[in-house]
Amino acid sequence: MANVIKLRKGLDINLKGKAQEKLVEVKWNGNFALLPDSFAGVTPKVVVKEGDTVKAGDPLFVNKHYLEVKFSAPVSGTVETIVRGERRKVLAVKIKAGKEQEYADFGRQDVSKIDSDAVIGKLLDAGLFGYINQLPYAVSANPSQKPKAIFVSALRDKPLSADFEFELKDNEKDFQTGLTALSKIAKTYLGIGINQSSMALTNAKDVDINVFDGPCPAGNVGVQVNHLSPVNKGEVVWTVDPMVAVFFGRLFNTGHVDLTRAVAVVGSMVKNPQYVKAVIGASVADILSDNVCNDKKPRIIGGNVLTGKQITMNDFLGADASEITIIPEGDDADEMFGWIMPRINQFSKNRSYFSWLFGKKEYDADCRVKGGERRMIMSGEYDSVLPMDIYGEYLIKAILAGDIDRMEQLGIYEVAPEDFALAEFIDSSKLELQKIVREGLDMLRKENA
Repeated sequence: MANVIKLRKGLDINLKGKAQEKLVEVKWNGNFALLPDSFAGVTPKVVVKEGDTVKAGDPLFVNKHYLEVKFSAPVSGTVETIVRGERRKVLAVKIKAGKEQEYADFGRQDVSKIDSDAVIGKLLDAGLFGYINQLPYAVSANPSQKPKAIFVSALRDKPLSADFEFELKDNEKDFQTGLTALSKIAKTYLGIGINQSSMALTNAKDVDINVFDGPCPAGNVGVQVNHLSPVNKGEVVWTVDPMVAVFFGRLFNTGHVDLTRAVAVVGSMVKNPQYVKAVIGASVADILSDNVCNDKKPRIIGGNVLTGKQITMNDFLGADASEITIIPEGDDADEMFGWIMPRINQFSKNRSYFSWLFGKKEYDADCRVKGGERRMIMSGEYDSVLPMDIYGEYLIKAILAGDIDRMEQLGIYEVAPEDFALAEFIDSSKLELQKIVREGLDMLRKENA
């Protein structure tokens, strides 16, 4: 019987534009790209040249820190462009897909008959190992350092997040194979939500199933690690997105790298919120395919509204995004009397507006910050949305002060930037908390290198 963990702290934000459970296919223009920035902590070294022909699964770049960690092409075709930014930083490797898709063959394998080294070797050969992240530091994992545990969270509870149970349909066998493969490496924990009922989740084999009952961010893998196997100095845990577990399963079951997934197109400025069948690296313009309302200025976000990154129609689907969200920019809003009005159409955690009287109303939120950055106020407001055994405000202060010893004492080893997304949303000081946490983790990682 699954272990049930009840969480009280957190905040659910009900936004307009949730995806209907409908999967559509769109016409692709053949332009794809793999983005190194999708993989935190990776410094890419490109191993292909413009004009090279690649199959799906052939390596495009490797991690300079761990050269055995490859990142493979999501489609077959011709390497069109290697896009570089400042100081020749690699921003994207673009591929023009061929009409017929070809796959590099890595051979089928029965995961029940192999050991951990064989699993890791297979993932490294196929260029999929880099999709595994680790705590501490919330970066792409180091293959030479075995974890004490592996965590997979199938609960997505951020505003307008894609429903993994819908993505899981027709992928149940591959998902179980992926979980079994991970369990060969270390004890594997599967986190699910109290309302999830898919048999592939509730009856998953070879894993320790834990049910999390509570508001967002109960689905954050960092929150689940904190409650089940906290990370101490010198320890490592791996974290795996549930769809990545499906990719792993496909590799073992078919011998091919298949990065096809259902991507949720959501938000109040989407004409038809729905799921689109896409491959990692697909063109955003193709995914949206004339599905954006034009009555307001839109902001396109790769990912969800709390942790996603602003993108444009000319960008490509990142490996870490399960949805594309489109909401109003809000820079054209002109409200009489501003905050003093008794608003009923805007969300407020602290009941500053009358909207809290309307229960679980859907809100059409925009991107305004509604205030300027100011000195940090020690009010305990972070703790109300941070269901972890850490002192959030004190940790942020330690990072800002660059006090590494204090950061370690306050639990930085077990947090990721996304754990502070809700705190950033409600922060009365308007600080970019996720950016601050990322800088603190990078500082600590460099110090301990």
